[in-house]
Amino acid sequence: MASDNQALPAPRPAADTPGLILLAHGARDPAWAAPFERVAAQVRAQRPGWRVSLAYLEFMTPDLLTAGTLLAAQGCTRVTVLPLFLGVGGHVRRDVPALLAQLHTDHPGVRWQLAPAIGDDPRLLQALVSIALGAVPPQPG
Repeated sequence: MASDNQALPAPRPAADTPGLILLAHGARDPAWAAPFERVAAQVRAQRPGWRVSLAYLEFMTPDLLTAGTLLAAQGCTRVTVLPLFLGVGGHVRRDVPALLAQLHTDHPGVRWQLAPAIGDDPRLLQALVSIALGAVPPQPG
């Protein structure tokens, strides 16, 4: 039996349970992560059969390698990494693929897939436009 200080391992998922890593940049301020934590919680609630992890590139934990290793240990055989980045810069073009290559090497039985960054999704762009248009109050009269 585990003590209060030891985490119990998560039960192994059924065969072919998908894993999803929501990958955010990270920040020194812990409050910065709150919106990403809400996204992860809502994804988990809407897809209870998935293993969903929130990971960070910098400053916060878990990092991508740790999150990927945990999903592999939980038995996920296919894991999608979704970069929660509005723009595609050096992190998404270079750093993330290098980390995914490391996960391929470390866990060859898992199929790792890199999804496009969310900033490339027209649904998000339309939501941002809608928010921007609603930011300026209408003129009276």
